[in-house]
Amino acid sequence: MGEKGFFTDATLCIGCKACEVACKQWNQLPDDGFLFTGRSYDNTGALGATTWRHVAFVERPALEAQADGGGGFSWLLLSDVCKHCDRAGCLEACPTGAITRTELGSVYIQPDVCNGCGYCVSACPFGVVERQEDDGRAFKCTLCYDRLKGDLEPACAKACPTDSIVFGDRDELRARAAARVDELHRRGVGSAYLYGESEASQPGTEGLHAFFLLVDEPEVYNLPPDPVVPTKRVGAAWASMGLAALAAGAAAALSVLAGRGARS
Repeated sequence: MGEKGFFTDATLCIGCKACEVACKQWNQLPDDGFLFTGRSYDNTGALGATTWRHVAFVERPALEAQADGGGGFSWLLLSDVCKHCDRAGCLEACPTGAITRTELGSVYIQPDVCNGCGYCVSACPFGVVERQEDDGRAFKCTLCYDRLKGDLEPACAKACPTDSIVFGDRDELRARAAARVDELHRRGVGSAYLYGESEASQPGTEGLHAFFLLVDEPEVYNLPPDPVVPTKRVGAAWASMGLAALAAGAAAALSVLAGRGARS
């Protein structure tokens, strides 16, 4: 079937939350308590064990809104999801083999194998993975793997009324995303750019299977500007330790030689 993924265009999101509802309905996920969060319509708050799609509502400062032709303020909307990283920290950290890479390129947590250790939670540079409160097992978006096996598109993409969420072959999605950025630039939206569509744009994860078109800095959307899988830093850490050990050894040798010179 080839590698699949999501292209999410933030400029087309209307904040309807159809993706959130469809995801919860298909995957039989519980509600989030219907609590008042104080963050406008963002009642779910963030991605988690029971929220695999999260529509963020970000109120934009007046000057930035006016720069893009808006009024006193505007909303930035984005339907966030697990990124299914090309190099996935959660997969590399899992000690039980519960997290696997599927034939479609997605990263899948097998709930019957997960032992709830939580290593994947701290290894995810996006803060996506979360453990359930009742049994401690980790959960996240599965890319609707069960629907894909039945030749159906993921529930969130199926429900999106504006095609803000598009599912398909990853190479085709990249071409579509690049064309969309060019279109927005021609229309005067010079701030439009792609986040995580390739290894070149996001070397810390070597690219994403779920990438985004944004019009502001990643931090505004609560996305890290330079996410890095923890294990990518292991080599540099060992190199630093080796240099420190060599320096300490050289200092000790110099100290001994200096002591001998003083005695003689």
